[in-house]
Amino acid sequence: MLAWIAHLYTASGALFAFLAALAVIEFDYRAAFFWLGVQMIVDATDGVLARALRVSERLPWFNGAKLDDIVDYLCYVFVPALIVWRAILVPDAWTMSVVGAMLLSSAYGFNRADAKSPDHFFTGFPSYWNIGVFYMLVLRLPDRVNGVILLALAVMVFVPIRYVYPSRTPVLRRLTNVLGAIWGVLIGVMLWQYPAVSPPVLWASLVFPVYYFGLSFWLQFARKSA
Repeated sequence: MLAWIAHLYTASGALFAFLAALAVIEFDYRAAFFWLGVQMIVDATDGVLARALRVSERLPWFNGAKLDDIVDYLCYVFVPALIVWRAILVPDAWTMSVVGAMLLSSAYGFNRADAKSPDHFFTGFPSYWNIGVFYMLVLRLPDRVNGVILLALAVMVFVPIRYVYPSRTPVLRRLTNVLGAIWGVLIGVMLWQYPAVSPPVLWASLVFPVYYFGLSFWLQFARKSA
């Protein structure tokens, strides 16, 4: 029963994805990102719960990792792609190409055997489309700029750079989690303020993404050098 509770907790993300998709269809992007934010909290904590309850020992025939990947694909890839289409974030002529690049590149990324390395890194851009699309809505960048960024990220899925797995990568994990928690609070404030987001809050929130990519690239360079 304890193991099933842990799996149900993970599976609840599919419901949050459905609620987010409904909000997108109704042009309520604030509600959509609220539900995606709830799922991010679940995603950040379900692994800890599963390990604490030893679900792989209690239910060895049930694949919790596959369940987690299905939910992640819905929330981190499919719903953000839906937002790109609904919010017209890229030029109309680019829409199917950009959305297709997001969906197909991440389908590849989620199914590669080394998507998560044994030492707890993501291989290739880890499909954080929800975060990129949120900043595009807030920053109101030109649609062509959005399109170029999204296509570049789709290409980065195939580039074997290792990215930090925030809750599990051992290097600077405590600092990463503290900064991630602060970033989460700032994102919550921005979501509350949306669409009139305070510039200081917006720029402060960008510190963590810069830190995340900077740390990932530095560790990749250090590994190659070694």
